[in-house]
Amino acid sequence: MAIGPTKAEDKHKKILKAAIKVFAHNGFYSSKVSEIAKVAGVADGTIYLYFKSKDDILISLFEEEMEKIIENMKQAIDKEDDLLKKLKMFALVQLNSKKDNPDLAAIMEVELRQSSKFMREYVNKKFIEYLQIVSSIIKEAQDKGIIKRDIDINIVSRAFWGALDEVARFWVLSPRKRISLSKSAELISDIFIKGMIEET
Repeated sequence: MAIGPTKAEDKHKKILKAAIKVFAHNGFYSSKVSEIAKVAGVADGTIYLYFKSKDDILISLFEEEMEKIIENMKQAIDKEDDLLKKLKMFALVQLNSKKDNPDLAAIMEVELRQSSKFMREYVNKKFIEYLQIVSSIIKEAQDKGIIKRDIDINIVSRAFWGALDEVARFWVLSPRKRISLSKSAELISDIFIKGMIEET
């Protein structure tokens, strides 16, 4: 028989779900822990049983979302044998993840940068793991002579992510969401692949 979530796990999820609504509506800087507690239906003090601060709530949201994206990324990439198609799949998964929850996307793309703790103190292990996925694809493509060997993998990996991240942020901030995230992923990956591919 499957065991359901404990009361503690349920409250933890309720707090994070409420935080998404409050942060997306008010912005991280203007949001208060008391507002999150009210939306979650818990006492203010209950929040501090699970999180040290508002910043910690934000970081928890980031970690949980990144964990989901990384898992989806690995599953999607494992289905591809072609290394260049793996890069395209990486871009597609990253951008399409924003469509499922626009409020959470706004937090990931905009509000995280409002947290001094996240920007200055947080050791971003999930982001490092995320970059390692694309780095490993590029490294394997280099070893097989598909991609130029003199390319700096660390720089290219960060530049690839940065281009995708900027498009995602533009999409989040655009009220009409006219750009296609799927087409943007295709375009960006094509640009990078053409710049990296070994000419024969």
